[in-house]
Amino acid sequence: MDQLNYKEQQEFQKIVEQKQMNDFMRLYTNLVDRCFNDCVNDFTSDKLTSREETCLSRCAEKFLKHSERVGSQFQEQNQKLMDQMRGSK
Repeated sequence: MDQLNYKEQQEFQKIVEQKQMNDFMRLYTNLVDRCFNDCVNDFTSDKLTSREETCLSRCAEKFLKHSERVGSQFQEQNQKLMDQMRGSK
């Protein structure tokens, strides 16, 4: 990033922020889709049953923990790769 001028850094930052927002929206959409399809079964009422609410809470919690764990593992692997690249120079 040091080789970029101020305008290029700003443009790069904007692209990164857009990518992060897209990734967040994809995660949120997948969470809603998955948990809704797995947990909501009764369409005779405009309210969730207590069973559906419990299922949705557990589903969302598991989904977010899984996503966090995958993100952490990705960061660890990325760091190992960066360390290997620095060591081979």
